[in-house]
Amino acid sequence: MVESQLRARGICDQRVLAAMACVPRHEFVDESHRRQAYDDHPLPIGDAQTISQPYIVAITIEALALEPSDTVLEIGTGSGYQTAVLARLCKYVYTVERLSALARQAQATLCRLGVRNVTALIGDGSTGVPEFAPYDAIAVAAAAPRIPAPLFEQLREGGRMVIPVGPSEAQALQLVRKQQGSQIVTTLEGCRFVPLLGDQGCSVV
Repeated sequence: MVESQLRARGICDQRVLAAMACVPRHEFVDESHRRQAYDDHPLPIGDAQTISQPYIVAITIEALALEPSDTVLEIGTGSGYQTAVLARLCKYVYTVERLSALARQAQATLCRLGVRNVTALIGDGSTGVPEFAPYDAIAVAAAAPRIPAPLFEQLREGGRMVIPVGPSEAQALQLVRKQQGSQIVTTLEGCRFVPLLGDQGCSVV
């Protein structure tokens, strides 16, 4: 996976590559999908959610340019796989999941694998977690119609956020830097994520 899907496609941050080589992706998918755990595509994890393909996880985390001292906010815990990779690269991760069943399952997996520098929360991730802000980096694992203002506000000056933006048929993975209080936006890649539901995302039906 690391050689053919990540390094061969331009992922060059050695810390990111090492982290993704160490985290056992098969532990985060259902038994029925374990044979496909390292394949180059997303997989269902229940509740109409998915675990992102390895390349998308890698490009997201590489763009965040994490330092070992960083505190990260993750929006959309999902299976907990990206959470585990983030946790190997930074000091602490706060992760938020809207769906309680997924949140509990992810927390159990992370605990079983000995990932300790994570606080898992259940709630509306589109509004962030202001009580622990500011964050050095924010990783958003669901597509928003626009960059949510509360998430940008919770970035420290010089902080980075990676977020998919746009409707289902035309999403772009964007890197957002906070410089002198303003958004500096770079498009990284076309993508396809489930929608970010909540007050600052898409309406919950």
